[in-house]
Amino acid sequence: MSGGIAGGIARGRLAEERKSWRKNHPHGFVAKPETAADGSVNLMVWQCTIPGKTGTDWEGGYFPLTLHFSEDYPSKPPKCKFPQGFFHPNVYPSGTVCLSILNEDSGWRPAITVKQILVGIQDLLDQPNPDDPAQTEGYQMFIQNPVEYKKRVQQQAKQYPSII
Repeated sequence: MSGGIAGGIARGRLAEERKSWRKNHPHGFVAKPETAADGSVNLMVWQCTIPGKTGTDWEGGYFPLTLHFSEDYPSKPPKCKFPQGFFHPNVYPSGTVCLSILNEDSGWRPAITVKQILVGIQDLLDQPNPDDPAQTEGYQMFIQNPVEYKKRVQQQAKQYPSII
């Protein structure tokens, strides 16, 4: 048995998360564990889609996000990654999202669900946190050139159309 008891806890919790997501999740969002070519499901990696919020510059975009859970979940938060080079003040060049609820030293609590993570990231898209910049370009443009920033965001939304 791989992962021992801790891994069992992580997988058990993720199986529950998957069940409750299937029953009820916010409109336009997608979150599902990765399926291998042989049909087996990897509960530790989830492929997600976050829709841009209606009425914002992100509207119309469906942004791909991968959640990487560790054997220490839910004691530790998942790593959440957009594609490399994703344009946003709080997303590292690697694509990793910088958000307080995803930081095990500040906002993370084991009770936080996949749904709360995805909705939190959706809120972050349109409401960047200038106090916690993760990429220079997105941050500087957000602060210094709001018009250009808005254009870049709208352009990016067009690069990720709905796959539904």
